[in-house]
Amino acid sequence: MRDAQVIVVGGGPAGSSAAYFLASQGVDVLVLDRARFPRDKVCAEYLSPECSRILDRMDALNATEATGAAHLEGMRVRAPNGAVIHGEFAANHGFSGFRDRGLAVRRTLLDSILLNRARSAGAHVTEAARVTDMSMHNGRVTGVQVLQQGKHQTLHADLVIGADGLRSVVARRLGLHRASRWPRRIALVSHYSGVDAIGRFGEMFVDKSGYFGLADVGNGVTNVALVVPVSRAAEVAADRTDFFEQWIAERPHLAGRFSNATRLEPVRATGPFASFAKRPWFPGAALVGDAADFFDPFTGEGIYAALRGGELLADVTATAIGSGKLDSLDRALTAYASRRKLEFKGKWKVERLVGSVISSPWVFNRIALTLQKRRDLADLLVGVAGDFVPAREVLRPRYMMNLLLSATFHR
Repeated sequence: MRDAQVIVVGGGPAGSSAAYFLASQGVDVLVLDRARFPRDKVCAEYLSPECSRILDRMDALNATEATGAAHLEGMRVRAPNGAVIHGEFAANHGFSGFRDRGLAVRRTLLDSILLNRARSAGAHVTEAARVTDMSMHNGRVTGVQVLQQGKHQTLHADLVIGADGLRSVVARRLGLHRASRWPRRIALVSHYSGVDAIGRFGEMFVDKSGYFGLADVGNGVTNVALVVPVSRAAEVAADRTDFFEQWIAERPHLAGRFSNATRLEPVRATGPFASFAKRPWFPGAALVGDAADFFDPFTGEGIYAALRGGELLADVTATAIGSGKLDSLDRALTAYASRRKLEFKGKWKVERLVGSVISSPWVFNRIALTLQKRRDLADLLVGVAGDFVPAREVLRPRYMMNLLLSATFHR
């Protein structure tokens, strides 16, 4: 006997999105999360302009804005040589998003809103329930093994959705998880009040040995993140707070902005990144969000990929789930893999190109000088990061030639 048609493992944006859109179509959904909400999450907390479309479809946009979420008009990126790339979402390139601004909001607030929307759509939610393994029969996932209040139990479903993040239990137990050799990076994140000159743009500061990000997340709070190679993990482990604050203090362009700032919480770590699933499904199971793929935080893809992945999975599989026919469900999961690849493959290419460029200060310095002068090129790139300009626009030979040829003149 099954306990639900679908069990979603993880109640973050990916899991809540999948649960909401499935439950809205009449599917019996159970969401399991090991935490109790509200709970915090190590994250840049950036939502691209196209995230608002999905939040609106979930009837969560107004509630998110009511928290005091910050509005972001674009991005500013400082290269190691001091060149600043300035790009805006509202630009003259002919593309427009659901809105002309992004949002930034604490995950303690956002995740609770989204999970409540899943509940409102009819999904059942069980908190403080840790999934430890899959239940299998004849090579097919038939449910999950759960530890709750010291007791083990097995829950059964036609489909298990792994929305359980970077270190997904679902992906690992099914042998789907893979780790790339490059770029292996870790992140340190905290929140501060009183950081100077925080405006309506997300900011990135690329350094020879990592990168640093600042973003207003509303209510006078700034999300502060540092990403460094995993080779520095031992230094981080020795004293992550000292490592974090020393990084800021050693860089004059950052240190002055923190002279009157107050850290509001301990510095937390996450990573390594650059993980992916060899495929996003298994008979009786599917992966969404970071459980399926997370390359690097630089372009801020995490929350949009989570929300869109859950929406896409639900749209592709709801009818098959309702039919109760497992062969139809497997065909739908195959279609999900194809649709997901079509949806994200351009962004995956851009992410990897950006990852290569920021790993080479010499190259990035020259490209940054071009983008500093060519606002049209910068706006297109920021629009791609905002998920409303198609990735093909910055992968076109003309764009690449403009970027690379101009960069050669800065030698």
